[in-house]
Amino acid sequence: MKTTNRALAARILAVLDLTSLGEDDTPEAIISLCKAAADGGHPAAVCVYPEHITTARRTLDAARAGEVAVATVVNFPDGSNDISRAMRETRRALAAGADEIDIVFPWRAYMNGDRECGSLMLQECKAICGTKILKAILETGEIGDLLVVRELALAALDAGADFIKTSTGKAKIGATPAAARVMLECIRERGGRAGFKAAGGVRTLIDAGRYLALADEILGAGWATPARFRIGASVLLAELRAAVA
Repeated sequence: MKTTNRALAARILAVLDLTSLGEDDTPEAIISLCKAAADGGHPAAVCVYPEHITTARRTLDAARAGEVAVATVVNFPDGSNDISRAMRETRRALAAGADEIDIVFPWRAYMNGDRECGSLMLQECKAICGTKILKAILETGEIGDLLVVRELALAALDAGADFIKTSTGKAKIGATPAAARVMLECIRERGGRAGFKAAGGVRTLIDAGRYLALADEILGAGWATPARFRIGASVLLAELRAAVA
């Protein structure tokens, strides 16, 4: 069991997005987060608010952890239908040095009958991102209906999202295995080229392992690399490092 847990923890650590999206985050807190990311086995990325991008990049580079990506959030957490806002925020984040953009899909607009806004927003922001990674946050816990989750997942993928992500982590319900299964099946339907991120309520190694197992089941062993699979669960870092030690 110990060997099994060590192997699982090593896989999850490599795909972890170490996240701090607190409203009161200070530069010192972000420096501490990035130093933690650099201390030992590295996560895939750190995810911070746009105002902390420069601090995160500088700290990671100074700690010789330059391979750790800096992700940030736009149209967050509300998922506005303001396309111009999302485009402005994306441009500014990239100019500040972000490697990855996590954008909230305008799911409320979609639920209210606007089937075009989300797709257009993602198309425009992906055009701005170019080769940088764009992750579309679907806020699946707020949607609830798995048929609608499927619709949003396919719309996001068809609009050019590099990843589809379960949640902002700000909603009452975050990631669920049921929504993850639907999203992973949509990725498979579209050829398995896009990635998946579970975020919101993933708090233990067992929780994270469920999502990794789903990815292995639906898309095959070896698919879930950092380029195509992420877990947003900062509380896991200490547990993962202890398990791989």
